[in-house]
Amino acid sequence: MLDKEVILIGYSGHGYVVAETALENNFTIVGYSEKSEQINNPFNIRYLGFEGSEDFLGWSKSDCFILGIGDNSIRQNVASLIKNKKKTMLSLIHSSALISKSAKIGQGTFINKNVSVNACAIIGENSILNTGCIIEHECVLHDAVHVAPGAVLAGNVQVGERTFIGANAVVRQGIIIGKDVIIGAGSVVLKDVLDNEIWMGNPAKKK
Repeated sequence: MLDKEVILIGYSGHGYVVAETALENNFTIVGYSEKSEQINNPFNIRYLGFEGSEDFLGWSKSDCFILGIGDNSIRQNVASLIKNKKKTMLSLIHSSALISKSAKIGQGTFINKNVSVNACAIIGENSILNTGCIIEHECVLHDAVHVAPGAVLAGNVQVGERTFIGANAVVRQGIIIGKDVIIGAGSVVLKDVLDNEIWMGNPAKKK
């Protein structure tokens, strides 16, 4: 998709990474949304206001949106708002990512540099697969999941909505992780994890 005009929702931290990838993919970023205009504007993008305000200019500037929000719950809520406005959420995949032809990627998902998504994996909507993470065969990630840099999900792992898998964490094959879970950075998950739990360590234990 070349020269596609998009609006970026969220323009700090993770939003910078999304913006850079969009520009490398020949998207035209018409403007960005934040609660207030950002002092730091590394890509010289126009401020359009806040998507939660009635006077947000973005609704009239483009029908296509990309998400630069790192927080899982906020990202999911904003995606719902965009959908209710009858606008389109676009997925964004870095050119260095390796995605199996048999994998399925949900709408609004961002896949960063050097990510591997292997055979028959399913990635839900509005998720983040961050730098260099590995999603092995037949994994199922539900909506608004964030897999941080360097994390590895072995085969047949299931991850519930809005769960965060920390940087360099490893999840054993066949593990089921519930929704709204936090897996700490560097953790090794060898047991199933229930909803709303925090697990850390090697081997990971409930905190």
